[in-house]
Amino acid sequence: MSEIIDELIEAAKQARAHAYAPYSGFAVGAAALDSSGRIWTGVNMENASYPAGICAERVALAKMVSAGARKLEIIAVV
Repeated sequence: MSEIIDELIEAAKQARAHAYAPYSGFAVGAAALDSSGRIWTGVNMENASYPAGICAERVALAKMVSAGARKLEIIAVV
């Protein structure tokens, strides 16, 4: 299990490079593992209207669910 955790952390770190955080400068990446073993990544996306931003974990889960996966096994956020 530690190998998959390391893989998720690394995927989240790599995803961070695509974050859109022009206001805070705080890039966040997330990596979610579904029940079939597929990894879904996401990043934070800021908006000038602060509450309208989207967190990295919501993006990863939205990608997962919109592709038909329904069961989350584990998620890493960096």
